[in-house]
Amino acid sequence: MQPQSSRFRAVLTGATAFTLAAALAACGSTDGGDKGDSAKAGAGRGAAAATGSSSASTPSASTASSAPGSSAPGASAPGASGSSAPGSPAAGSTTATAAPVPAAGSGKVLMPTGPQAAFGKARDTAAGQIMMTTLTGPKSGVSGKVWVWLPPEYNDPKYAKTGFPVLTLYAGGQSAGYNTWTDNQLPIQEVDADLAKQGKAHPFIMIMPVQNLDSNEAKALECADIPGQPKIGTWMAEDIPDFVRANFRTVKGRDGWGLMGASTGAFCSVKLALQHPDKFKAAVPIDGYFNPDSPLWKGYETDRQANSPDLLVAQGKADVRVLATAGGANAYEIKLVKAWVAKAAAPLTVEYYEQPGGKHLTTDFKKMIPDTLQWLTKNLAGPQSD
Repeated sequence: MQPQSSRFRAVLTGATAFTLAAALAACGSTDGGDKGDSAKAGAGRGAAAATGSSSASTPSASTASSAPGSSAPGASAPGASGSSAPGSPAAGSTTATAAPVPAAGSGKVLMPTGPQAAFGKARDTAAGQIMMTTLTGPKSGVSGKVWVWLPPEYNDPKYAKTGFPVLTLYAGGQSAGYNTWTDNQLPIQEVDADLAKQGKAHPFIMIMPVQNLDSNEAKALECADIPGQPKIGTWMAEDIPDFVRANFRTVKGRDGWGLMGASTGAFCSVKLALQHPDKFKAAVPIDGYFNPDSPLWKGYETDRQANSPDLLVAQGKADVRVLATAGGANAYEIKLVKAWVAKAAAPLTVEYYEQPGGKHLTTDFKKMIPDTLQWLTKNLAGPQSD
């Protein structure tokens, strides 16, 4: 995106009450490499949580450290590597086309409607393989890579008719052709599988899309439909959820759908949640920014403002839950995030977490993974069966 001073200018939101024990990650390498925003912002984390009001109040320690509201089913061994699970895509070609949203029924579970996409294996993890396909969105016309991880429970016959919650993860940096949540620097899949075994986190279906179609930051799409540019916002908010429902067993309604991202991905996660509260219930923007600053917005100020979390947060239109974080080692980031948190208007609920000594690095995002997964578990519906 733009130079550090501009990109970093929008990164504050806080909540000291949360003791996030492991940092979520999506921004570049531990040394601030070119695949992330680690070189663009320092981080600092202070305290205060806002619940739909302009003044932030600190949540109680008990709230911050409490276990998730509901237990996840115990983990089982994944299905055989490379085999198809009920409702899951088979390995093969790597192109998918999103399907129409299925008609609403009376149950809690949405079974896959098809057409079934074909995935190739991206890599193996200790918690099962990460698959990849290229999704061509019928609503957006955008074609881009999407990675998917299914929790071990998904392929267990005991859960053959169970719908699972969905967590979409956005990367830091430009994320054109890659998504850092698929990288072994950010082992969120292994952490989720382990926490699910302990009943501390839901077994989430994890969706990891690219965010841009060009590595040039001057062409940053900011997860929005910028006039004259590819409709990446529609791809993310419409085509990807349709694609997920077409291929996987999910929880009916928005209560099982969450978004999370770090740095640039943080912007995407909170923007999409605030714009589409009918589709998403919760978001975790980690060390993000809130003011769209892509050069592509030039000449389209009204459209830019309509895609600005800095303005959306105060409109009082989104009944969603947000956990916003900042790194404690960066005073500017702390100030930025806290200022954003303070603008929150009901029914929006925003909690703030400041990671002690945290910097804008993948190594620090990684430390927050366990606690952010538990926060999402507390604020999203878990696996459902009819």
